[in-house]
This record gives sequence, structure tokens and C-alpha cells, in this order.
Amino acid sequence: MNRMFAIIEREMRKFFRSPTLMIMSLMMPILQLVIIGNAFGGKIVGTHVAVVDYDHGPQAVKVREAFDAVAANIKTFSTIEYTSEVQAREDVRTGKIDAAVIIPAQYSRRVYSQDAPKLGLVVDNSDLFTSSTLEGEMGLLVDAMNAPQVEDRLAKTIALEIVELYPYVNYLKYLLPMTVALAMYISVMIGGGMLYIDDKARGVHEGYLVTPITKLELVFGLNIAGAIKATLSGISIVVIGSLIAGLGIVFHPVIMLQTLSLIIAGSIAFNGMMFLLMVRVDDPLVPRAMFGVLNVLLLYPSGAMYPIASFPKWMQVIGVVDPFTYVIHGFKEVLLKDGGWVAIGHDLLFLVVFGITTLLVATPLFKRTL
Repeated sequence: MNRMFAIIEREMRKFFRSPTLMIMSLMMPILQLVIIGNAFGGKIVGTHVAVVDYDHGPQAVKVREAFDAVAANIKTFSTIEYTSEVQAREDVRTGKIDAAVIIPAQYSRRVYSQDAPKLGLVVDNSDLFTSSTLEGEMGLLVDAMNAPQVEDRLAKTIALEIVELYPYVNYLKYLLPMTVALAMYISVMIGGGMLYIDDKARGVHEGYLVTPITKLELVFGLNIAGAIKATLSGISIVVIGSLIAGLGIVFHPVIMLQTLSLIIAGSIAFNGMMFLLMVRVDDPLVPRAMFGVLNVLLLYPSGAMYPIASFPKWMQVIGVVDPFTYVIHGFKEVLLKDGGWVAIGHDLLFLVVFGITTLLVATPLFKRTL
């Protein structure tokens, strides 16, 4: 045990003596949380919609009042007066405005006579996010204008009542589990895989050959040190990310214990996987080349950004054996849903078994002689 602890102490001293390495391993997940969380999670506001009014009747005024209400309240779009449909279409095409609403001639007369009145909406469908938002908002306005002035005493249509179990979860909070998992993975990749190969290339491991340390002690020492680094990174990102996302539940004692359990189990799994991949590698450039490949191969099939149910079958198979899947699922259950130990029991079991299994497989592959 003393020999194994000596390996752990050396690895940790080397890690803490490089503050730049520590900071950089934490900066990427934090930047990803802040930038992606704000870039993809917000509602679209401030778009510009042209209004071409060929009718100028009372119903056209009603439409424009509805647009003014949107601009004053939810601010999805503001309107700009146009006199020509051709010019409005051209400005949508060239990107000067985001959409154009065409109120045709005789619109008010058709509304009063119930003769299939129509409004035209010209959108730039090359931007799916903006166009779908504007189409949805216009659809709601049209539904509101189609509603009868006097409601029937008895409902004649089927209504759907939605009950949301949890408070509103913005994209910043939704990305926090992925950010924590990514921080642990980066710590294992840099502080475990890359440093391990660099030490081997520099001949550091040759010094172990003159000591009585066994293969098992050396392997466990290196892996425990790597798991400790990943655990420290995970704890740091959970605290910093929760403060950024406004997720105060993480500071509840029970939640803290559950989160710590997931961080430790995930660190063991990530480190065992990385050690298995790097145990026979000698070229220091290999882990650097593998970093991006593994990031794409493991992160995206895990359901970090989109639900696994939307993936093709071959990606779902990757998700089943991917430790990212269980780390992220566990953090979502704890941080976003407060699901308790029952919700994360399967995740903890898989991560611990996965980590131990990969470590046991890697141990015989470890070259004691260099």
C-alpha cells in the first residue's frame, strides 16, 4: 500500500504543480456551458417582420394590433411598414428582414362574409429556428383571431391539459450534467491518458523498474491518481456550473452526497476506460489524435443534447455501453429532477462495474518492462 500511495502522491504533486493545466482542463467545459447554453437555449426575440397591407379595413387593423401586442410583450418580432409585396419578398430573400406578412385586398370583407380569408407569411426557411418560431407565433395569433367572440356554454372540442412535473428548465441547466461529465472526461484525458503516455515516452516509467513495486500496485496507483483528478474536476464544475445556471438544489446535503457518488463512480469508469485505451500506446501523439474522435463518439450518442430515442439503432447501441450515458443520466436525475437514490442506482452500478472491469482487463496488458 505504501508503494501504491507513493505513485499516487507523485502523480498528484505533478498535477498541482501545473496550474495552467488545471485551469485549462476546467475552462473548456465552463465555456461550453456558458456559450452553448446561451446560444441555443434562449427564445428568439427582436426579429423584424414586414407588413404589407393591401386591405386597410377594420380586420386588417385588428391583425396589426395583434402584432403590436407581440412587439410590446414577448418581443418575438417588431413590424415594419411596407407598401410593396415584391420589395418585401426581396428583402426577406436578401436578409434585410426576417419575414413578411401580406394582408390581401378584400381581407376584411372575406372575414365578415366568412369567405375563406387568408393571410400570407413569407419566411426565410433556410434558417429553420427563426422561421419555425415565427410560423408558430403567427399560428397562435391566427388561432386567437379565429376564436369565437362568445364561447359556447358547453365545450365542443377536445382540450389537452398539460401538467409539468418540474419547474421550467432552461437550456443552461439542461447542459450542466453534460458539462460536468465533459470536465471529468477532459481531466482523465489530459491528467491521465496524455500524461501517462508522456511519462512513458520520457522514460519516467523506467525508474519504476528498479523498485520492488508490483504491476498491480503501479496500475492501481496510476488509476487512483487519475480518478482523484477527475473527481476534483467534477466537484469544481458542479459548484461553478450550478452557480452560473442558478441551480441551488445542488447545495442540499442529500443532493451533494448523491452528486459526489456519481462523480466518484464516473471518474472510476472514465479512468478505467482511458487506461484500457492507452495501456499499450507508446506514441505521445496518439492520445491527442484520439481526443476529438472519442469526444464525438462518446458524448453525442449519450443523450447529452438530444434524447437517445431519436437516434438510429446503431447509435443507440453505442449509448448502451457508453459511460457518458450513465453519468449524464444520473446527473439529470439528481440535479434536475431530484429523483433520489432509486433513480441513480442503475447508473452507479454500471459505472462502478464498467470501471473495475476495464481496469482488470487493462492490468494484464500493462507492460512491466520497457
